[in-house]
Amino acid sequence: MTMPPDQQERISVALTLNGRAVRVQVEPNERLLDTLRYRLGLIGTKEGCGEGECGACTVSMDGVPVNSCLVPTWQARGRRIETIESVEPGRLGALLGSGATQCGACTPGVVMAACWIAEHRELLRTHTIRELMAGNLCRCTGYDGIIEGVQGLLDDGLAEDGRDG
Repeated sequence: MTMPPDQQERISVALTLNGRAVRVQVEPNERLLDTLRYRLGLIGTKEGCGEGECGACTVSMDGVPVNSCLVPTWQARGRRIETIESVEPGRLGALLGSGATQCGACTPGVVMAACWIAEHRELLRTHTIRELMAGNLCRCTGYDGIIEGVQGLLDDGLAEDGRDG
């Protein structure tokens, strides 16, 4: 017999969130997306589909992009979570300038995926930017602006590192 939700015991979850230690009490079935938005006030991570298909809720867990709508918060115990709030605004210039952002619903997931690609450039030897961004759906841009923005982000990173493009 299962207990009603209001009588279930909460779970204590300690994690590193955007570089700081956090401890939160959550419901056993609570999604990481809901914990971030409603318990911790980090509303940058968006819910699009709630089924892991659109990428709007993408966060980084131990350096790997995940759909936070599919991750129970208890699975983040002891993990390092980075959200859109951790991204320095200066990194977004190329995405903003390319028309990659319009309504903004997909933007947090797009930015998190783009930052991951920038940190794993070796993947571009075997995959295109378009392939690496495939988990991010957008209804506004037609994707060309997003791909151009990610390329600009990569080019900016090369310039900052002093490397040639």
